[in-house]
Amino acid sequence: MKVTAIYPGSFDPITNGHIYIAERAAAIFDEVIVSVLVNERKISAFSVQERCEMASESLKHVKNIRVDSFNGLLIDYVRQKQAGVIIRGLRAMSDFEYEFQMALMNRKLAPEIETFFIVTDPKYSYVSSSSVREIFHFGGTVKDVVPKNVFEKLRERYREK
Repeated sequence: MKVTAIYPGSFDPITNGHIYIAERAAAIFDEVIVSVLVNERKISAFSVQERCEMASESLKHVKNIRVDSFNGLLIDYVRQKQAGVIIRGLRAMSDFEYEFQMALMNRKLAPEIETFFIVTDPKYSYVSSSSVREIFHFGGTVKDVVPKNVFEKLRERYREK
């Protein structure tokens, strides 16, 4: 039986930490859908289309990963895609507390769907999309924590000096 996993997130932008989690998930599951969240309550640095393009380019080397976007309840989307697993990446204990609560809520809404936690590589444990945007905006280097195509998109967006 084929197992499809959904790896949801804002990916604003996708980082090497996200790539690491997606690659690990792809080694375990038959298909992984990296799903870019459309959240109208949040102001994103990049459009959904840009985030999907950056993710697709960054993950094109992994044959069993595809990129999509969604809005609304994650559980509804997972069911629509006939997936059985939600992938969540963990960087620190603080991530676990939040993710554990979300996993329990998702289990209440959809007991047939499992949440699968993947711990990131320690070299990415401090990396977040928001910190990447802020560091880059103020002239810091992020070249080693984002894929090359994302770095170029950041340069284009923030006009690196």
